[in-house]
Amino acid sequence: MTVIGHSPRTAWAPRLQRRLEIVTTGGMDGVLRIGAALRACGFPVRDFTVEVRDGVPYSSVTCTVSVTSDESATFEKRMGDVPAVVSVAPC
Repeated sequence: MTVIGHSPRTAWAPRLQRRLEIVTTGGMDGVLRIGAALRACGFPVRDFTVEVRDGVPYSSVTCTVSVTSDESATFEKRMGDVPAVVSVAPC
């Protein structure tokens, strides 16, 4: 998922591949909220793996996101602001 911004970048910055585990509540609904948040942020996502189990209160999303070093500083906070997210941690 890639979204190109409306304004051109003024400087080139290398992109880092960050593999993250995002723990969520709400079962499949929580996982879909994370997917929507990733898409809304516009960061390229290389892989997206979900683990949802019946009767377990938490689900997890493991994904690799392409970010610059500046974006990396705010990415975890942006994902943490999603209501269903319990934690965001590197894998």
